[in-house]
Amino acid sequence: MTAISYVVLRRGNEVLLQLRQGTGFMDGCWGIAAAGHVEPGESSEAAAIREAREELGVSIALADLRALATVPRQQPVAGADGMTDHFYLATAWAGTPRIMEPDKAADLRWFRDDLLPENLVPHEKAALSGILRR
Repeated sequence: MTAISYVVLRRGNEVLLQLRQGTGFMDGCWGIAAAGHVEPGESSEAAAIREAREELGVSIALADLRALATVPRQQPVAGADGMTDHFYLATAWAGTPRIMEPDKAADLRWFRDDLLPENLVPHEKAALSGILRR
């Protein structure tokens, strides 16, 4: 089973999204700014914190990470025997978010909750709409 951890960075009524490029998956679409595979032996929380550091250059304390949802992925993924998405929220972090992997992200922007871009990765859009209604 493959697991992916996502960190929704939220600042007031805005969320941070990245424009995907060069990944081979949903390139040209906006996605949650920090996300990635949970490594063997790693917790989904540790993966979320690691991905935020690797992709955005920010440090998030475990105490500042709030679990939002764990969702089995509905769409099939090549080479995976199943997939689970773990969504977390962070409203506090150290550092200024920036693109750390320019080969995988073409842009990084804050979007108002009520003005999210149309071309969001579909399963992330569904998760965000549920998360932001809370």
